[in-house]
Amino acid sequence: MLDAAGESWGMYRQQEFAVPPLELRFIVQPEGELTSQPLFRTQGQLFSAVSDRHNFAAFESRHFSGCCFVSEKTAAHHLKLRIHFLESMVYTLLAQRYIVPMHAACVARNGSGVLLCGSSAAGKTTLSYACARAGWTYVADDCTWLLPDSHDRVAIGKAHMARFRDDAPRLFPELDGYVTRPFPNGKLTIEVPMADFPRIRTSRRSVIGCLVLLDRQNGAARLEKIPTDRALEHLLGDMPSYGEEVNAMYARTVGRLAEVPAYSLRYETTGDAIRLLSGVVG
Repeated sequence: MLDAAGESWGMYRQQEFAVPPLELRFIVQPEGELTSQPLFRTQGQLFSAVSDRHNFAAFESRHFSGCCFVSEKTAAHHLKLRIHFLESMVYTLLAQRYIVPMHAACVARNGSGVLLCGSSAAGKTTLSYACARAGWTYVADDCTWLLPDSHDRVAIGKAHMARFRDDAPRLFPELDGYVTRPFPNGKLTIEVPMADFPRIRTSRRSVIGCLVLLDRQNGAARLEKIPTDRALEHLLGDMPSYGEEVNAMYARTVGRLAEVPAYSLRYETTGDAIRLLSGVVG
């Protein structure tokens, strides 16, 4: 259990925020099979994740605590343990009060953060990593968080890790040789520690300076300024829903991005995208 938690958060050596910690208790039992995709349910401040009678969790956001029962086979399979239970429980609880999760990548240049928004096929991870290879600072590849109580538009990301589609080595040869594994969402994925590439600059935080709505398709590359409300509408429409109170917190927090410019980026290659972004960022 501790080794699995270390894979997710072992790079954080000290507490970064002055808030009470979560208290999650994991009980490993010898019997039972390897977990499958759990079924998640919520009722008010109560949450559950149930795979079978040997692999299930219950947790609540009033006291930010919970417990999880897993089989030895599940505990030994760190990827499924982390994705199905450990990380799911932690991030779901944090998202009730302390973070606002956005389906977006984040990179920075000259101290200005760029939030890369778009659908699952828009190339957020690919473009964020390509920017990092080109000298930008890497912050997050697919999920970026905002701090609800911050008025500084501070974005937080898991800069220590990137997850690529299985075809990424065709664009980035240095990823060849990393293990491709089926993730719980069914997609073949390559999980890569960014520490393996010391020449790439990373940062856990960045102040957002602009929003970019990605549109990856064939044809001439084009960057156009758009109303910021259009990008914010996309972000809010792609966020989880946890009830009226939490949703209102999300809307208030994302609404603070209304003061930054927004762009629509149509591109086919990452080189074209980086060239156009470099003209407006920093």
